[in-house]
Amino acid sequence: MSTATTAPAAPASRLAQYVALTKPRVVQLIIFCAVIGMLLAEPGMPDFARLVPATAGIWLVAGAAAAFNCLVEQHIDARMQRTAWRPTAKGELSPAQALLFSTLLCALGSAILWRWVNALTMVLTFATFIGYAVIYTVVLKPLTPQNIVIGGASGAMPPVLGWAAMAGEVGPKALMLFLIIFLWTPPHFWALALYRAEDYRRAGLPMLPVTHGSEFTRLQVLLYTLVLFAASLLPFVYRQSGWIYFVAATLLGLRFIQYAWRLWRRYSDGLARQTFRFSIWHLALLFAALLLDHYLEPWLHRLVA
Repeated sequence: MSTATTAPAAPASRLAQYVALTKPRVVQLIIFCAVIGMLLAEPGMPDFARLVPATAGIWLVAGAAAAFNCLVEQHIDARMQRTAWRPTAKGELSPAQALLFSTLLCALGSAILWRWVNALTMVLTFATFIGYAVIYTVVLKPLTPQNIVIGGASGAMPPVLGWAAMAGEVGPKALMLFLIIFLWTPPHFWALALYRAEDYRRAGLPMLPVTHGSEFTRLQVLLYTLVLFAASLLPFVYRQSGWIYFVAATLLGLRFIQYAWRLWRRYSDGLARQTFRFSIWHLALLFAALLLDHYLEPWLHRLVA
């Protein structure tokens, strides 16, 4: 799950450098979706004795994966305007320091999940670490323009991890949340890649706008937003959610499609930036609507009964 944005100024302290390795803005959305998965997994108020360590453990492992990504891509990051500020790219942190930091975060997060949550969540979270840090970063990203599609599976795992933490299992409802993020990831990331195509070209990465051109990429963004819209209605179709979510998903989905349509018909870097930024809001508001519906819909049913 990528939410990359323009970099802030260089970190001023060693602590800030290590924090920057964890990509806090990216991890915020990951944890948000994981917590939504935790809350949706139970009908009433959650078990905070499990929710708190689950959140901490998933956050630590997600931060570890981000730090490992910075380590592996330090030379690529140094050639890209968007990422040249990262501590590993600037040489502020050595590869050994980044590796040790990533290892410690992953070990601590896994231990917390094993001890205070459950083994299933620990295994799934560690598998997600491998999927992002190794399979996507090391294998897929430098080899295929479909990297973000295949590798998007690891980015779609947060609500599944949250669900597993509270329910001790992964069922169809959790997989619907996975599918939504899986289909959301390509149009989100390709909108970014469109206006950063030269960055990726200089770095030698086969992103879709570099290998297949802008027009083809824009068409793919539009097609994925259409499929995403259909998938986002599945929780309502299968009665996982009610009318509150349905209205929100419909409005958000149509707005995303509008952005994608305009991007396809008349491209500009400014519009690609707007589409990318809206995609972040789209996912955040969609999952917030799921949570709102989860708690308000039963109350509304009782009110009208």
